[in-house]
Amino acid sequence: MAFAENFEDLQIWQRSRVLTNAIYDAFEKIRDFEFSSQIQSAAVSVMNNIAEGFERRTKKDFAHFLDLSKGSSGEVRSMLYLAEDRRYLSQSAAENLRTEYKNLSQSIGALASKLRSQ
Repeated sequence: MAFAENFEDLQIWQRSRVLTNAIYDAFEKIRDFEFSSQIQSAAVSVMNNIAEGFERRTKKDFAHFLDLSKGSSGEVRSMLYLAEDRRYLSQSAAENLRTEYKNLSQSIGALASKLRSQ
């Protein structure tokens, strides 16, 4: 795939790495360990599915894994609403992370569409 040599070169992977760390930081002191584990796992899935799909080296496989990554991004956003409802995060903190994940999801979807159209 000519647009990048390594998955680490992809902006969507770089952004997902930053956001995954933001999720870990946001929930590191939350005592609801099941919730923290679930949202952290979903965030990790976003970045790992980008990496795994890229390493498959076919456009079809990469697009499929991008779809999985996009789905995990939606899971993180959904859980951020619950985090706000449960007062684990402030409204503004939850909104900021949801916006970042929504933008990332759009970028992931755009790349998947581009791969499918080639």
